[in-house]
Amino acid sequence: MRCFFSCVNPLKAQFPKKNNACISPPLLSLLNNFETSLRLSITKLILKDDDKNAFLTVSWMIQAMRFLCETHQSIKTLVTDLNLLVSHTEESLMYAYSDISSKLLQLCDAFILELDRINHVNLLLKLVFSNAEEFSLSQFNCWRQLMASKNPSIENCGEVLSSLVESMNRYHRLYKKKQSAKVKVFMRALYGVMVKTLYMFSVFAAAFSGSSKNILYLTIPKEMEEVPWEQAFMELQNMINREIKNTLFSDKFTGIKDIQAVESGAEKLYAEVQKKLAPNMLMAELLKRSVIEISERFDIVSNETRCLRETVVSARDAVFKRVCR
Repeated sequence: MRCFFSCVNPLKAQFPKKNNACISPPLLSLLNNFETSLRLSITKLILKDDDKNAFLTVSWMIQAMRFLCETHQSIKTLVTDLNLLVSHTEESLMYAYSDISSKLLQLCDAFILELDRINHVNLLLKLVFSNAEEFSLSQFNCWRQLMASKNPSIENCGEVLSSLVESMNRYHRLYKKKQSAKVKVFMRALYGVMVKTLYMFSVFAAAFSGSSKNILYLTIPKEMEEVPWEQAFMELQNMINREIKNTLFSDKFTGIKDIQAVESGAEKLYAEVQKKLAPNMLMAELLKRSVIEISERFDIVSNETRCLRETVVSARDAVFKRVCR
């Protein structure tokens, strides 16, 4: 597990109360409403003790990606509500924002490719379970080897995440420069969105790779402790990191529980075949249905990821249209 923002804080955003003195009450109200909404969206991802088994399931992934999409849509809405205008002297902020959004799109593309790959491989297992009487170790191993094969786009996620941290570091250093009140509000709001997105993308990267090495640990700088979403975020992060620590990622080719369950069921079915027992046709049929259902739900995750990608592009376009010439 990689730890960022603990000793040297790469997201050092200077938003103490004295910087809010020049922000009008209407703008502060917009900011407070935005950050309160962000806190609520983060809270929805925190699992209660009796719901912990739902973590890293396809259903949880759908919900997480859907909330991320809603969060990025809110940035676009905020830009409109602020009637944001970025002056020529603030264009460096736009270049930094473009760099960050480009890296987010790269991660979205990696996730979409992996989801498509998983569904393609699962077609093989669906066919295997359709004829349980001829279920063989070679067929099962073929599926397992394909599932365990490395996807270059997912393997590269760690590097992109690290690069994204550096980009955000450069982005937030710009806040120290003189900015308009509306830009200050935008930058602080975007800070919260990016913290949530960066962390959740690291969780997705870990789930797809079956390795916890991509997980980030983000700490909120002292200057930001007053933000209303900080406590919810830390609770979410601590909950997820604790659950991931309790999951034996090193022994699995994926951290997604639904696929692990299918693999376990397939191993039991093969064990019966190996003992020359009559194949459990009911078990085979249930596994086949599970594979079909998983594929259908992965399609939903993929659609939500595509929605997020489109939203990031749309939000970026909305901001760039506000640059004064």
